[in-house]
Amino acid sequence: MSSDRETLKAAFLTAHGFGDARRELLSGDASTRSYERLHRDGDSFIFMDQPPALESVVCPPGASDAERVALGYNAAARLAAGSVAAFVATAAYLRERGLSAPRILAHDVEAGLAVLEDLGDGLYATLIAEGQDEVPLYETAVDVQVALHAETPPDVLTAEGGVAWPLLTYDTLALKIATDTFLEFWPKFSGLPAFGPEAVAAWDALWAPVWVRGEAGASVFTHRDYHAQNLLWLPERDGVARVGLLDFQDALRAHPAWDLTHLLQDARRDVSPELEQAMLDRYLTARPGVDRAAFIADYRALAASNAARILGRVFARQALLGRPQYEAYMPRTWRYLERNLNDPAMTGVKAWFDAHVPSEFRR
Repeated sequence: MSSDRETLKAAFLTAHGFGDARRELLSGDASTRSYERLHRDGDSFIFMDQPPALESVVCPPGASDAERVALGYNAAARLAAGSVAAFVATAAYLRERGLSAPRILAHDVEAGLAVLEDLGDGLYATLIAEGQDEVPLYETAVDVQVALHAETPPDVLTAEGGVAWPLLTYDTLALKIATDTFLEFWPKFSGLPAFGPEAVAAWDALWAPVWVRGEAGASVFTHRDYHAQNLLWLPERDGVARVGLLDFQDALRAHPAWDLTHLLQDARRDVSPELEQAMLDRYLTARPGVDRAAFIADYRALAASNAARILGRVFARQALLGRPQYEAYMPRTWRYLERNLNDPAMTGVKAWFDAHVPSEFRR
């Protein structure tokens, strides 16, 4: 950490009444953000640090596809680049709906700093690993989705202090750019030869209808990283507020199936086919106006697209960057992908993988 950045952080904390707080560094993820727990007068808070210079440009709302691609991956895929403005505005939207995003106690969006309510350490992933019954946790997480999908979100999310962030659409380009990272990173990681022009052309043709359906169905607020390591159990609260929400700054308007694919095909923990089916049934029962067959078809297709993205952009890329711990998640993600490819509508994509990624290169 540079001394200039530390000076900026110390000045921010002092200006907002946290200068005397004891600072405890928390373990991070693969992002450019870092977190500390602040201890002051018997209470604790979370200090978020997202240096803006460490990320590429985000997507301007009116940018063309060509402009987005030229600006880099964050713009093309419509990622928020860790923006504190995105986090603050999205948290406000969620809290206004009675959901448990952390309260924002102080922020400086240009500096990339914020102090948040501390929602504790009761991560779904941790509690389930310790033996807590997963079913009530997943049921409530699904109920959060039902609540969010009951209304059409605005085009712009806002918060006090003039903070605003556009809620863009998870469109065809964003879906394509993300899924195509499999083509880029999996051969480098697995030892496969690079995919040739014919294989790439076939890939594009097979996936294009999936991406188009994803954009056509983009109608609801979508967390975008909705899984057991970003959800906290808050049993002292009521109803859907029992689910604490984290890491939602990349939110978009997307297909209603999208967050469910993350929750029920969690790349970092096993979700059984039985639990997956029970939770899909719970969601669809709560939304009787949704065409069940069409929804499940879209869910399987988008889940397959997401698995390919995770294998490429997240796991293979991170392993190539010298983070071998991500390799442990790969077999599970392959199992999810293969489960989705068994859907009759995905026969063509399944045949592509069978032809171009033999089983010995799936690990």
